[in-house]
Amino acid sequence: MIVALIDSGLGMLPTAAWLRKLRPELDLILALDPDGAPWGPKPEQWVIDRVLATAQRSVDRGAEVIVLPCNTASVAALDHVREFVGPQVPVVGTVPAIKPAAAAFESVAVWATAATTASRYQADLIEKFGNGSSVVGVACHGLAEAIDRGEREAAIAAIASAVERTPGDVGGVVLGCTHYPLMADEIAAQLPAGVRLFDSAEAVAAQTLRRIDSLNRPSTGEGTVEVFLSGRPGRLPASAEAFPAGQLLAAGRSQPS
Repeated sequence: MIVALIDSGLGMLPTAAWLRKLRPELDLILALDPDGAPWGPKPEQWVIDRVLATAQRSVDRGAEVIVLPCNTASVAALDHVREFVGPQVPVVGTVPAIKPAAAAFESVAVWATAATTASRYQADLIEKFGNGSSVVGVACHGLAEAIDRGEREAAIAAIASAVERTPGDVGGVVLGCTHYPLMADEIAAQLPAGVRLFDSAEAVAAQTLRRIDSLNRPSTGEGTVEVFLSGRPGRLPASAEAFPAGQLLAAGRSQPS
């Protein structure tokens, strides 16, 4: 069973690492797009075309399930990918964990990129899943970019800036960019004691496994990890190994032929 994860950068690592922990025999395709990153500021049709082209390459490579562990890709292209590959290839998207956070706390902050924080998409999610709680968006300027570069000090500085702009009464912080769980320990360390973090990576991995099981096909594999960089066979960027999830996946990688 081959599962392809599609994202512009390292935001796929938390979900991929959960898949590796929960079902280590799965073969993974990690399709990054360093030539086009970041996707957030790009026009929607550009993102759709980019994701569809990557999905086609992944299916050609043998992918039986596709995961979009990226909010931008999920918002812009999820429905298009599902239509493109057809019902025989499950496609799993990502939604920030606003619903469980708002169910647990009366005051919640959603940390995300500047583009997502200002988007109609996030406003609609807050309206739909806010559950009557106070939910405020906090733009984390430069955090995803610092994570992609593996620059931990720059990431810690971006976290400190976000903490300063987060209301002091929040009980939960939603990590609304899939990159941010890679720095979850550092984020928790800078937030007031008792603030709970919410992210979607484990839930997306669990949903992926449910979709795999629903196919009723043999799900065994060799636990390989193939990496593609804007369509070219390659390796995870060195910056990925700055994070435990990247180290886990790098340990299982194979060089694509």
